[in-house]
Amino acid sequence: MAELSCDALDQLRDKIDVVDSQLIDLLAQRLSLVAEVGEVKSTAGVPIYAPDREAAMLAKRRAEADTAGIGGDLIEDILRRLMRESYHREKDTGFKCLKPDLGRVVVIGGAGKLGSIFVRMFRLSGYQVDIVEQNDWADAPQLFAEAGLVVVSVPINITEQLIAQSLTHLPAHCVLVDLTSTKQQPMNAMLTAHQGPVLGLHPMFGPDVVSMAKQVIIYCDGRDNQDYQWLLQQMAIWGAKLIAADPSEHDKAMTLVQGMRHFTSFVYGQHLAAENPNLEQLLEFSSPIYRLELAMVGRLFAQDSALYADIIFASPENRAMLSRYLARFEQANKMLLAGDRAGFISSFEQVSDWFGDYSEQFLLESRNLLMQASDSRTV
Repeated sequence: MAELSCDALDQLRDKIDVVDSQLIDLLAQRLSLVAEVGEVKSTAGVPIYAPDREAAMLAKRRAEADTAGIGGDLIEDILRRLMRESYHREKDTGFKCLKPDLGRVVVIGGAGKLGSIFVRMFRLSGYQVDIVEQNDWADAPQLFAEAGLVVVSVPINITEQLIAQSLTHLPAHCVLVDLTSTKQQPMNAMLTAHQGPVLGLHPMFGPDVVSMAKQVIIYCDGRDNQDYQWLLQQMAIWGAKLIAADPSEHDKAMTLVQGMRHFTSFVYGQHLAAENPNLEQLLEFSSPIYRLELAMVGRLFAQDSALYADIIFASPENRAMLSRYLARFEQANKMLLAGDRAGFISSFEQVSDWFGDYSEQFLLESRNLLMQASDSRTV
């Protein structure tokens, strides 16, 4: 009987293998069609990310999956993974050039990790791109004289000085842009140094992004915004999600979005290193959520220490925010030391009320992330 059961299982597995092979053939067909779509979008100047089209397609597929008894969540998970791969492939087809008469695009720091992303995207869009690094300043004046766009992508701590010393004689029509994670002071420096169009950008992604699709770029209007609308539209064609912000409001938000988050990850990593636990054992014992938290902390320490030092130390607001955070941490620690369980619950509920409906939204979003973390577990 056991032998018959094994034979039956083998036959079912063979059938599953056949279906899996058919799925691979269908995926290859889909990706081939995606490549054709990318070519059409490139010619027409259509953004590679179309949120309305994506939402409508997912809703339709979910309904079809529910009718077939498969489940909408399953098909959405599959399709989102396929779409991410599709966006990655579409980026290699190039993009329509919206400003063919621009002249040179000069990226100061274009050999760096973030600058090189923009160099690549501009070149894929057909622009003539030149890179200026520390050893290239002898050639810089000639490049600047022919530039229609100058992008500053250097460490935060030297951005303002570089702008003030080196970018005071750009052509009047040239668009001057910075990519720093603080905006108010660099923009003031650009507006003082250059009398032409000025735009502040903050790409909200790291140097390891493969595609601009769905990546957030915050922009702050500086001067002569009609002269750089083409640039905003060009980035939209790349698939970026553009969000306008006031420079001061941007910097206030970044104290939480970046400064405090990076600093708390740094301190937690520092604490782990001092306690010196067995990391392999921690991974074996971890729940999906702790594994994800540990991955985010570890991710920080796999990157450039100087970059994160610049982000954390650049803003006086960061220091004030972190001091207030430390004071609240001490308050929570006092509750713990005093055994004040009721105080903890009361404080917990106050914070829960502040989050409101976002709590449920974040619960759903994190559930999907935790399932992915669990699926990819190898230890």
